[in-house]
Amino acid sequence: MGVQAAAFASTLAITGCAIAPPDGAPAAPVPETYREAPVAGAVWLPAAPPDALERGDWWTLFDDPQLDRLVERVRVSNQNVAVAVAAYGQALALVREQRAARWPLLALDASARRSGGASIGNGGNTVQASLGASWEPDLWGRLGLGVSAAQAGAEASAADLAAATLSARAELATDYFSLREADAEIAVLRSTVVGYERSAQIARNRYEAGVAAKTDVLQAETLLANTRADLALLVGQRARLEHAIAVLVGTAPGQFSIAPDQWRGTVPAVPLGVPSTLLQRRPDIAAAERAVASANAQIGIQRSAYFPSLLLTASVGAGATSIADLFSAGGSLWALGLSVAQTIFDAGATQARVAGAEAARDAAVARYRQTVLTAFQGVEDQLATTRALVEQDALRHEASTAADAIEVQIMNRYRAGQLGYTEVIIAQVAALNARRALLQLALARQSSAVSLIQALGGGWHAPSSNPSSSIETP
Repeated sequence: MGVQAAAFASTLAITGCAIAPPDGAPAAPVPETYREAPVAGAVWLPAAPPDALERGDWWTLFDDPQLDRLVERVRVSNQNVAVAVAAYGQALALVREQRAARWPLLALDASARRSGGASIGNGGNTVQASLGASWEPDLWGRLGLGVSAAQAGAEASAADLAAATLSARAELATDYFSLREADAEIAVLRSTVVGYERSAQIARNRYEAGVAAKTDVLQAETLLANTRADLALLVGQRARLEHAIAVLVGTAPGQFSIAPDQWRGTVPAVPLGVPSTLLQRRPDIAAAERAVASANAQIGIQRSAYFPSLLLTASVGAGATSIADLFSAGGSLWALGLSVAQTIFDAGATQARVAGAEAARDAAVARYRQTVLTAFQGVEDQLATTRALVEQDALRHEASTAADAIEVQIMNRYRAGQLGYTEVIIAQVAALNARRALLQLALARQSSAVSLIQALGGGWHAPSSNPSSSIETP
C-alpha cells in the first residue's frame, strides 16, 4: 500500500509540473558584439575596471560630491520611486497570500441565543462553539503555480523598482550637469557683457571724436542688449533646472537651492562588456522576462481546471443550554468530510481560459523580445553618439581658440581705423558662439555618458529567486 501511495504521489507531482509550460527566458536575438563598439586601440571609449558599474553607485564615476549627495536622496524622497517601492511591497504581500493558500484553514465559531414568548413559556438558552478546518491538497500543482506566478510578479516588481530608481537618478544627473553647464555659460555671458560694454564705449568714443559713424554705436549697443537678454534667459533656464532637481529629490522647489559652483565636466570611462550581459544588467529586461514566467504559470493554473479538485474538512464543537455545560461530554459534536468536484461540461469555458492564458503568454514573450531589441538599440545609439561627440571635441576647441584670436585681431584693427564695426560684431558673435558651443559639447558628453550607463543597466544587481531577499537597485 505504501508503494502504491508513493507512486500516486509521484504521478501527481509530475502532472502538476506538466500542466504549465517549461519555464525559462524566451529566445531573443543577441548579437555577439556591438556594431558601434570602439575598435581595438580606440580612445573615444576608454576602458574601465569591470566592477565600475557592478557596485551600483555609478554616479560616483563623475567625481562630483554634490551630485553624490543629491543622488542618494532620490531613493528616499522621490515620489515616483516611492510608488514603485509600494508596488513591490504589494507584490511581496501577494506572494505571502498565495503561500498561505497551501496551508489548512482553521476557523473558530461561537454563538449564544435566547428565545422566549407568551406562547412558549419561559423560552430557552442555546450556546454553541465549534472549531473547523479545511484543506485543499495541491494535487495538480495549481496552488504551487499560484505561488510561482506571484513570486515572478514580485521579482518583476523589484525590477520595475530598479528601473524607476535608475531612471530618476539618471534624470537627476542629467539635470544637475545641465545646471552646472548653465552656471558656466552664465559666467561666460557675464564676462562677455563686460567686454561688450567696453567695446560699446570704444565705439562711442570714436563717434564723439568724429572718426566713426553713429551706426557703430548702434551696432555695439544692439549686440550688448541681445547678449544681456541671452543672459537673462539662461538665468531663467537655470532656475527651472533647479526646480526639476528639487522635485526629483522630493523637496518643494521654493525650499530648495543649489549654489553656483565649479563645473567639473568629468566624462568617466564606461565598461562596455559583451552584449549577452545586457540581458542580466537591464532591469526592464528582467521585468519582461519575469512577466513571461508569470504568464507560463497562469497557463498551468487555467489547465488545472480540467482535473478534479479535492477538499478535506473537519470540525469539532459543542452545544448546550448554558456555558457551564458547553464542554461536557454529552454536548460534543464532530464531523469529517471529503468532497471531490469535477466539471463535466462548461461549454468550452475552461478551454477558452487556457487559450486566453496562452495568448497572454505569447504577448509577454513578444514584449520581452521587443524590450531586448530596444535595449540593444539604446546601447548602439549611445555608442554612436559618444563617438561623434568625442570626434567633435578637438574640432570645437580648435574653433574656439581661433575665434578668440580673430576677435582680438579684429578689435585691434578697428581701433586703428582699418575696419568697420560690422567686422567687429561678426568676430565677437562668432567667438561667443564658439565658447558656448564648447560648453554645450562638454554637457552633451556627460549626458551621453549617463545615457550609456542607463542603457547598459546602471549598477543594478539582478535579484535572487527569493523575492523577500534584499535587492540592490541603480
